[in-house]
Amino acid sequence: MINQVKLWQSGEAKTITFIVTKDCQLACKYCYLVGKNSKEKMTWEVAKQFVDYILTHEDDMKEKSVIWDFIGGEPFLEIDLIDKICDYIKTEMFRRNHHWFNSYRISFSTNGINYHTKQVQEFIKKNREHLSIGITIDGTQKKHDLNRIWKTPDMEQGIMPKPEEERGSYADVVKNIPLWLQQFPDGATKVTISSADIPYIKESVLHLYSLGIHEVNINCVFEDVWREGDDMLFEEQLLQLADVIIEGGYYNDYACSFFSESIGKPLDRILENQNWCGAGKMLSIDAAGNFYPCTRFAQYSLRDKKAWIIGNVHDGIDKNKLRPFLTLDRCTQSRQECIDCEVASGCAWCQGENYDAADTPTINQRAVAICKMHKARVRANNYYWNKLYRKLELEGITKEEAKEYVKESNPKNC
Repeated sequence: MINQVKLWQSGEAKTITFIVTKDCQLACKYCYLVGKNSKEKMTWEVAKQFVDYILTHEDDMKEKSVIWDFIGGEPFLEIDLIDKICDYIKTEMFRRNHHWFNSYRISFSTNGINYHTKQVQEFIKKNREHLSIGITIDGTQKKHDLNRIWKTPDMEQGIMPKPEEERGSYADVVKNIPLWLQQFPDGATKVTISSADIPYIKESVLHLYSLGIHEVNINCVFEDVWREGDDMLFEEQLLQLADVIIEGGYYNDYACSFFSESIGKPLDRILENQNWCGAGKMLSIDAAGNFYPCTRFAQYSLRDKKAWIIGNVHDGIDKNKLRPFLTLDRCTQSRQECIDCEVASGCAWCQGENYDAADTPTINQRAVAICKMHKARVRANNYYWNKLYRKLELEGITKEEAKEYVKESNPKNC
């Protein structure tokens, strides 16, 4: 454990993603995976070829650490394959004296439904010291079940159930939260906001806190789903949440990613001109053995564009197809109004959504559907920090002391 902590370089890790299956028990309404299915599953032969390719090309991947990331669909549906892959990775890194040996993480984002099963628990026990597992639970039962519904057999034929026939998954997930937090006390969840569930933001964040989850990573979908007035409703929910967090003292022990001191400022065109997204620096593979700069460029993630394949397990990476991603920065893909925006810092984007929403097959046209939601977040964020610092100053803490106090009590909020 001591060596593992010492060697791990969290900010200097290569993310390598296995799309082990495109199947999932759920059919979440906001999911960007438009091509989920039960047929495309990775084989051991493809996975082994991929691992061999990665570890053989050590000179091309000089990052000090690595994140072996497993996604779906729902990755735990293929836990036996994942277990075999991870055993092989560990053995081969040791045999090759690879620079990633003992400097790695195995990462999952799961819907949590299979978390308690024997196979998953045995895998956790075997790999505990190197594991990062996030369970997605959207908040209250009402919010969670609004979007995160069980898949029905007819859905693969495009036949959607009637609203009254939908079955939510909250009860199937929440029962596994205590076990997850027992094993991963610092576990964070990821909450997604779409137009329909804006009214439930405040109560959902507080509900997650009540379950014992101390870090809530929450974001709006990047797709163009927003309706007139959504930004005002969003801002109101965040203002109410800010009041409860500050007045209830939650900021001492809990974090919500919507509130951050680093957002909502004009862009420093020199210091902040890097690309927001990591596409191109990551590497993903699907069941067919094709390589992608990010999973969002695989066909099952795309509504309107063709997959952007940058290689495969047989031929390796085609650096000419990868090169456009390595030249991306904020200014090359943003409109002038985005560059000049007074609250530009912290305004996020997804490279895959940029590509899918673009007028032509380009990664240099930034999607801006999230613009008004970012501006609403900034307004609420300014309210949050002004109110928090006023409260601390009234308690006899100077502004500089208050900033240090907030950083020490909950650095994830800064």
